[in-house]
Amino acid sequence: MKKLSKSKFRNGLECPNKLYFLSKGSTYFNKKIEDPFLESLAQGGFQVEELARLHYPEGVFIEAHPGDYEASINETLPYLKNRDSIAIYEAAFEYDGYYVRSDVVVKKDKQIKLVEVKAKSFDPRDEYEFIGKRGYIVSSWKPYLFDLAYQYYVASNSYPDHKVTSYLMLADKSKEAQIDGLNQLFRIPNKDEGNQRFDIERKVHSINEVGDSVLTEVNVQYIIDDILSGKHKYHENLNFHEALDLLKDVYFEERYPNWPTSFGACKKCEFRAEPHEIPEGQYAGFLKCFKSQHQWTDDYWKEPNAFEVWNYQGKNLIEENRLFLKDLTEEDFNVEPLAGWISASERRWIQVEKRRSKDNSIYCLQSELKEEMDQWVYPLHFIDFETSAVALPFFKGGKPYEQIAFQFSHHTISSDGKITHQSEFISAEPGVFPNFEFARALKASLDSDSGSIFMFATHENSILNAIINQLKSSNEPDKIELITFLKSISKSTANSADSWEGDRQMIDLRKVILNFYYNPLTKGSNSIKELLPSVLETDQNLQIRYSKSIGDLGLSSLNFDHNHIWITKEKGKLVNPYKMLPPLFNNWNSNEREILISGIEDISNGGEAMTAYAKFQYVDMSEKERAELISGLKKYCELDTLAMVMIWEHLTGMTKISC
Repeated sequence: MKKLSKSKFRNGLECPNKLYFLSKGSTYFNKKIEDPFLESLAQGGFQVEELARLHYPEGVFIEAHPGDYEASINETLPYLKNRDSIAIYEAAFEYDGYYVRSDVVVKKDKQIKLVEVKAKSFDPRDEYEFIGKRGYIVSSWKPYLFDLAYQYYVASNSYPDHKVTSYLMLADKSKEAQIDGLNQLFRIPNKDEGNQRFDIERKVHSINEVGDSVLTEVNVQYIIDDILSGKHKYHENLNFHEALDLLKDVYFEERYPNWPTSFGACKKCEFRAEPHEIPEGQYAGFLKCFKSQHQWTDDYWKEPNAFEVWNYQGKNLIEENRLFLKDLTEEDFNVEPLAGWISASERRWIQVEKRRSKDNSIYCLQSELKEEMDQWVYPLHFIDFETSAVALPFFKGGKPYEQIAFQFSHHTISSDGKITHQSEFISAEPGVFPNFEFARALKASLDSDSGSIFMFATHENSILNAIINQLKSSNEPDKIELITFLKSISKSTANSADSWEGDRQMIDLRKVILNFYYNPLTKGSNSIKELLPSVLETDQNLQIRYSKSIGDLGLSSLNFDHNHIWITKEKGKLVNPYKMLPPLFNNWNSNEREILISGIEDISNGGEAMTAYAKFQYVDMSEKERAELISGLKKYCELDTLAMVMIWEHLTGMTKISC
């Protein structure tokens, strides 16, 4: 029988229309289909769960029975009915068609404690952590607290003669690990079980073995009570009990609720996609909403619309029913030109004008761009970092979710135009904290000259700030030297204890793009993954150049064969270089593939890189598989810095032509 699970309840709370689309199975295309195991793995979620269970030893685990809700309920029932005192992991509750599984349930006599474990950090020193100064739930906590309210509602109605109390167990930012290697105490053994839940191997069996846990249990029943009373609402026009009735009707009766559209929510909806993205036999949920509420047709869907506009922050276009670019005016964007660069409002208006007139020519402030580039000092250095933030610290004294920098790639361009893949760093050893070796390798790569250094966006600068703070608390013998170097190539962030601006601080190439350049083929995106193919599509010189093999180009590479080609076309259309990255395990035979445990087939974006690093840390895989993943990471990171080089080449060309 169908049950409204807590995951479906959460989706329905975001937007009841989403629950309707989910209730229809695969009828509606969903671009947010995720593997919850991989997501948990990347965030260290399963380790947090295991550490949380150590707080309640001797607990019993209720097995998952996919599709058979009654089996989990019936397995839970005897423990809660017949035992006076017990801890249960993944206990199942059902009431009136509502169904939940709770991370940890602790029963003592007639009291039941619900403990929802989340791989999310909190600061107990912040009195406004959950409820803000204005008395409302902090938005980032809403999904978690309403999830727990749903669990409380179902559990308390399932066992009305018991007193149920709700807790969150979270990574505590005020706590420090008491031992080294905390994040290595829970591992996934090398078993051929695909991407399903693995049997976790515990290296410890008592919370006393880890000292003071970095997890803290927080009683949030007072917030749950306020949610159930209607004081706190997920949406202004829908309290908790109204949501229960509505979502139950939507899910079980498969009734489309026609929930009102909103610009921000609909723009990021997983059921919104371009027409060409929808596989045959599936439909766009987004289109159903806009057909119903805004009288769109299939043809309207293909019209350029306001959802394309970069970072739109103007009038309520949904309320005014002016969602197509042809309906917008310059006044809608409050355009304020700035001398010397492209303002944000001007950039949005340029995008609209070019899109609706089908003008794909580049907009560029040529002289201003040239003036900026003339200040850059050779040799030019292009740097990209791959990072992670693990819930459980690596070392004694570490805190939850400290930044981990495990890889960088580094290209250089000399004054004569020679491009070299100069250096790289990667640390993938389980349990090894890489940041200080990372800093030393970065210093060795950049410290021999005073050339300009480039990043794309501000992530690298934030990571250097984090490493500086870690070094301050360390006993590294060269920490002063490393801090001095890292400060010289960075600037302090807003939350830094002290303030600095390095005399050689990294130049943000993304900011250069925003200030001086707009390419209509990006459709407003400023991601390097979107910018690179757009640049290549519009630059014939780069197409010709990079259609040659690495060997013929005389291009330096630390990871690619000299025959590798970066640019090719299929059916007359340019193939994104990120699609040209060699697939993993391509030369492995079928027998070798059968023993793979990582479940990773490609590494072509930051999320996949982070997941690969997580697998290194938590999964006992073969050395051969580990080597293949490392090779894939190196190739991906090298392309990221080569992409920056290609963009630099394109910008250099733009300063020499009329635009």
